[in-house]
Amino acid sequence: MATTHQLSPTAFERLKAEHEDLTTRGRIEIAQAIERARELGDLSENGDYHAAKDQQGHMEGRIRQLEAILENCEIVEAVDDGVVGVGSIVTILFDGDDEDMAERYLVDTVEERRSGIDVVTPGSPMGAALMGAAEGAAVAYAAPNGAEIRVKILRIETA
Repeated sequence: MATTHQLSPTAFERLKAEHEDLTTRGRIEIAQAIERARELGDLSENGDYHAAKDQQGHMEGRIRQLEAILENCEIVEAVDDGVVGVGSIVTILFDGDDEDMAERYLVDTVEERRSGIDVVTPGSPMGAALMGAAEGAAVAYAAPNGAEIRVKILRIETA
């Protein structure tokens, strides 16, 4: 069964545009690069040809990844209801850290990019612990090494 990806409207539109670009302009440019490389002669020792084919493989992989995300997604609007949800920007403080060491995270898909803000997915251990928690709450989650990590939510903003 396919995983349902929760996407903010911004992430959905950006991924849809990237898919459209790769399936049109991207495929045309790769085909042209492969054709130019073929014209250079012997394909067995043609570095340009092998590089273009490699690039084509990476691009087709990304297209398949985007299709899987877009076919199995739920668009979630960020809601300013005082709890962490998809699209929230959360300022947290790890247990034992000083206030000036607080960190900000965008709770969204890893496909979402914002300058200066790290992304934590709702399905990750920290993201799952933060989802639904209110400002001022302390939550705990298991790190990959099994240790329990505690964080306090200092602030929740709507992205």
